[in-house]
Amino acid sequence: MTHPLVPPGETPPVEGSIAEAHQERADGGIWEHPYLWLGLIVVGSLLFAGFFVARIGGL
Repeated sequence: MTHPLVPPGETPPVEGSIAEAHQERADGGIWEHPYLWLGLIVVGSLLFAGFFVARIGGL
């Protein structure tokens, strides 16, 4: 018994599959909330710079 030909670019039907094909959402990991990390870096930088500004102001 021969298999029916499937046109290029189409997925052949699979036995037992009842789900529609869908795009899988990428796992963002720690990059899921980049503004959180950017905020932490900016706050840390300002605290670090503030330490030196306070030292200079205390002279």
